[in-house]
Amino acid sequence: MENFKSHFTFSKKQRNGIFLLVLIIVGLQAVYFFVSFSSEDVQVNQDELQAFQKEIDSLRLVEIEKRKPKIYPFNPNYITDYKGYTLGMTNEEIDRLLAFRKQDKWVNSAKEFQDVTQVSDSFLSKISPYFKFPEWVTNPKPKKEYAYKNNNQPKTYTQKQDLNTASATQLQKVNGIGEAYSKRIVAYREKYGGFIADVQLQEIYGLSPEVIERLTEQFTVKTPKEVDKISLNSATIEELVTIQYIDYEIAHHIIEQRTLRDGYQSLDDLLKVKSFPSNKIDIIKLYLKLN
Repeated sequence: MENFKSHFTFSKKQRNGIFLLVLIIVGLQAVYFFVSFSSEDVQVNQDELQAFQKEIDSLRLVEIEKRKPKIYPFNPNYITDYKGYTLGMTNEEIDRLLAFRKQDKWVNSAKEFQDVTQVSDSFLSKISPYFKFPEWVTNPKPKKEYAYKNNNQPKTYTQKQDLNTASATQLQKVNGIGEAYSKRIVAYREKYGGFIADVQLQEIYGLSPEVIERLTEQFTVKTPKEVDKISLNSATIEELVTIQYIDYEIAHHIIEQRTLRDGYQSLDDLLKVKSFPSNKIDIIKLYLKLN
């Protein structure tokens, strides 16, 4: 204990030195807190400051504009769930448009888009400037006043030209088939390696039933594309989903009904399958067989 106290025993001179050191520290702290060392003569050019602030604000606005998502012209008929979400559409509005398109119907104006989706006027005015419809919708050719007369009399099967070998120029001889439609027909044929049957003309965007009827009076599929048809009564889900318009859900319902019915008796029995795209059955039947 005595050794411990010896460390805190100071002489008179040492105590005076410590006291003086404490006074110096306290004085310096007081000077630091109460004396301002800043210059009061700093002059600020307000005009330059405002000009600099405006430049900063303008750069900030430019950066904000750059970060905004850009919208490019698009056809509203092809709006997906993700596209509709990024545009600001509600789930209900997107579902109405998708249900409308599932009926093979097309939106051909901003007003029709609003009628189908029921979007607000403010939202329509914001996105409608970006709508881009096909040329034949925005600038339709004026209809001739006289009634159409079919000078091309229906031909027999032998007289008809093969739809799988006809050129775009030959197709344009049919009334209602212009350059655009003939190119679409040839492009579809090349994409799928040829037509299987005339019914596939329904897949060509924009062809009306009347034009298809006039077309098949002059052309027909004589050399159909060879297809390995899938047996409806033994096909697996993986085989069924390779067919156009059949997804995994529909394939599951097809097999479920096949089990309940102990096999299908006709391809038309598919019309009784839940969620089956009945308007596409003629296309789907091209890839199926019973046995």
